[in-house]
Order: sequence, then structure tokens, then C-alpha cells
Amino acid sequence: MLQRKKQRISRKFTDKSDLFDGLPEDLVISILSKLASSASSPSDFINILVTCKRLNRLALHPLVLSKAGSKALAVKARNWCDSAHHFLKHCINAGNVEACYTLGMIQFYCLQNRGSGASLLAKAAIKSHAPALYSLGVIQFNGSGGSKNDKDLRAGVALCARAAFLGHVDALRELGHCLQDGYGVRQHIAEGRRLLIRANARELASSLNALVKRKPQQQHQRRLNYQHYSFKAGSGCPLLSDFGCNVPAPEVHPVNVFSKEWFESGRGALGQGLRLCSHKGCGRPETRAHEFRRCSVCGTVNYCSRGCQALDWKLRHKAECGPIERWLEEGGNGDDGGHGGVGEMEEVVEAEHFAI
Repeated sequence: MLQRKKQRISRKFTDKSDLFDGLPEDLVISILSKLASSASSPSDFINILVTCKRLNRLALHPLVLSKAGSKALAVKARNWCDSAHHFLKHCINAGNVEACYTLGMIQFYCLQNRGSGASLLAKAAIKSHAPALYSLGVIQFNGSGGSKNDKDLRAGVALCARAAFLGHVDALRELGHCLQDGYGVRQHIAEGRRLLIRANARELASSLNALVKRKPQQQHQRRLNYQHYSFKAGSGCPLLSDFGCNVPAPEVHPVNVFSKEWFESGRGALGQGLRLCSHKGCGRPETRAHEFRRCSVCGTVNYCSRGCQALDWKLRHKAECGPIERWLEEGGNGDDGGHGGVGEMEEVVEAEHFAI
């Protein structure tokens, strides 16, 4: 009796195994590719690898690795190791542009392998990867990895224009500020302000799309927030407050989070006066002393780009900014921030300047 029961149980599991084993490999690969591209965390993908030998083999198929999204490739700075490095390289070899961008940023800023990092970013940019184009634009604006004389403002504007055309909001905002100020391009104030308004509109559309995907009760609470038109520092998307909206701040790319964690944990070489961009969602570090622009009013914050300066002004710094005399009394020196002296900075940090 007991023996027959064991046989039935064994046959039951064998039948289930046969159903899975009978699935065509191309169908399983297609399913795994969808999962890799939509994974919300690396664990979603890792769980596949440890399920069984067949799934492990198919999950490492080049087609699946080429589709892995930024969240599937996300890694914590504290967990960085040779295995993570090799996995990203495998994804790059499979043609994954997102992995190209992620490892390029880590190589350039965190591991200080400028040549390899810039090469990977350029490889992603050639394939019209908007964040890579924008990052290369910021590198050109600042002359990152080189000297002050290595800045190429026109190249930075051109790269931002390509990224903006692909819908990258930060690049669109950067391009708008460049046109307003005549920085690296002939000044065109009206066109610059038009692009800044378009950046706000795209940000609003993106936030509303994210809102639709929330649970019904979360949507109801968010609608109440819209009705009150309230804006609290750090609780929503800063520049959208110009339209009387309080919406979630844009999601930060995992590689920016990695960079910020890397340097704040002390793993990166940020000594000798080097600083992180003061915008919390950025994570870019200086590659030489006084590379980033410094606030001309208080001198206590610095930014890698106009976009980061504008965002952080509305998000946080507007309420904290004080007279420059306070900073001078504390022993600050008049560095050029990579974009002109403290008193000569192209953008004066004033609320009306950033109001759209």
C-alpha cells in the first residue's frame, strides 16, 4: 500500500517535470527575456538561475542577457565584486546597451578607469542610449577625467541635443539652460524657456504614468494631494511645483545610486578637495579639484550640471541658501567651479530665474 502511494507521488512529480521539459527552448527563452527586461530587482533574475539546471542555462542565453533591464543589473556598492563585474561584461558581450552604460559609469567615475569607462559610454551612445549621451555631454561640459582645458562646450551641447531628442528629460533641461545662457551655443532665450517647459511637461507625463500603475488607494491619496496643490521640500518632483502639482520625484537610475553609495562608503577616492554633486539624485563625483560649479550666493553646494543645479534649487537648496559672506567667513576659497568664478557663475541662484 505504502509502496503504491510512493509510486503515485513519484509519477505526479515526474509528469510535472515532463510538462516543463517539453516546452520548446525558444518559448522559454522568450519568457525569460521578458522577465529580465521587466525585473524590479536583481533577485528576480537570480532566482531563475538557482531554480534548476535548464533554467540556469537558458537564463544565461545571449538573447536573455541582452534584454536585462537596469533594475535587473542593479548592484549595491557594498556588493561590488569580480562576479558582478564579469556578469555585466557577459551582458555587454550579448549586446546589452544598458549594461554597457552601467559598467561605463562605474568604470569612469568609481573605478577611475577613464579610458575604458568612456569607451563603454560611447558604445552605448552610438546605439542611441539617451542616458549615455547625456552623461558624455556632462563629461564634455566639465572636462571630466582631464584638465580644465579639456572642456568642449559645443560637443556637450550636441550630445545633450541628441539625448533630448530621444526624450531624456535631464538632457532637455540642460539644453534649455544652455540656450538661455548662451553656454556652448548661440543664446536664444525664448527657445531655451520653451525647452524647459517641455522638460516639465515630459516629467509630468512620466509621473502621471507611474501614478496610473499604483494601487487604487494610493491613487486616491495622490489625487487628494493634487487637490490641495501642496509641495513639501523633498516630497515631490521639484520643478513641477511651478504648475501647482505635487508628484513623486523621478526615479533615480540604479547606477547613480551605486555611485553615491560607493563614495559615501569611502571606497572611492574623494579626498583632496574632491566633492560629489550636491543634487541627491546624481551621484557624480569630481575628477579634479574645483571641477563642478559652485553656488554663487552661499558657496556651500556644487553641481555637475545646470540641470542638477535647477533641480536641487527647487528641491532643497532654495530654503537653505544664504549670503556668500557666511561662506567666506568659514574659510571658503574662490574656486572657479569649472564654469567661471564664484561671482561670475552664469546662473545666479534665484527663484525667479528657475521659475518656468
